[in-house]
Amino acid sequence: MPKEKSKEKLLVKIHETSREIVALADKSLVGKKFEDGKLQLDVNEHFFKGSEISEEKAIKLLKEKLEDDACFNFVGENSVQVGVKAGIINRENIIKIQGIPHAMMLM
Repeated sequence: MPKEKSKEKLLVKIHETSREIVALADKSLVGKKFEDGKLQLDVNEHFFKGSEISEEKAIKLLKEKLEDDACFNFVGENSVQVGVKAGIINRENIIKIQGIPHAMMLM
């Protein structure tokens, strides 16, 4: 049997502002910058470096935070797919910057 491809580790960080902002990123992208024409994506540690979380726990957390009217920021193939699986991101709202998937959902 073929070996299943191991999934990228996810990092989640919740920012407490007037409305919570949930940042979910593929761990390997944190600390990197990407540019594509006029678009720039800075996956800086201050905003994205949080706790490591499994896909299952991330989906549960995202659904809970959606009910609380949080805003969301996803960076990376696995993180964006988790946002899709949780019902937060529509595929047509995903952009790619230098090949890196990115999506946001603001309430």
